[in-house]
Amino acid sequence: MMQAQLVPSTLDEETARAEVYGLLAALFYAAPSAELHGNIRVAVTEAPAAGAVLESSWQELVAAAREQSLADIGQEYDALFGGVGKPELYLFGSHYLSGFLNEKPLAALRTDIAALGLARDEAMPETEDHVAYLCEVMRYLIAGDDVEVANLTRQREFFARHVQPWVPLMCDAIMQHHKARFYRALAAFTQAFISVESQGFDMLA
Repeated sequence: MMQAQLVPSTLDEETARAEVYGLLAALFYAAPSAELHGNIRVAVTEAPAAGAVLESSWQELVAAAREQSLADIGQEYDALFGGVGKPELYLFGSHYLSGFLNEKPLAALRTDIAALGLARDEAMPETEDHVAYLCEVMRYLIAGDDVEVANLTRQREFFARHVQPWVPLMCDAIMQHHKARFYRALAAFTQAFISVESQGFDMLA
């Protein structure tokens, strides 16, 4: 599990993982802010060790940010995930797991989130199965202060139940969409990161 190099290479592995989840949460929840867009454009693209798994997909994401303006990325986000009525692409787990929104996968997720002592911010209009919300939960399980909740066992369980089964499917859908440019690169990076996470958790089993 290596860091995405948006954060300094001096950070430890767990902090770097949390930073990646935080980045994914921000970019999937909304088009990037001017500050975040600028940070990605100037991010380091070479991994500390040669042949790092995420290096290529991270380079492509940084290149996409450099090639596209903030306005272009905002328009792309709206075209893919926004709009009135049915969006071109869904960012919700229930859609990929059951074919419908607000179905049994969401109910199971809410039960598990409550068991972790977490709750959705009422100001957030999206349901808890939005990929950004799940990334935020993973970030908390990595970097939170409560060791009874924020530990590898809880990370592995939550990842296996609520991230691994459908996020790769979402990434595939985004990468295949003809309107996706920046978000195609983000989906490719996300898929590579999820694969690395899966392998890491498998080693703990």
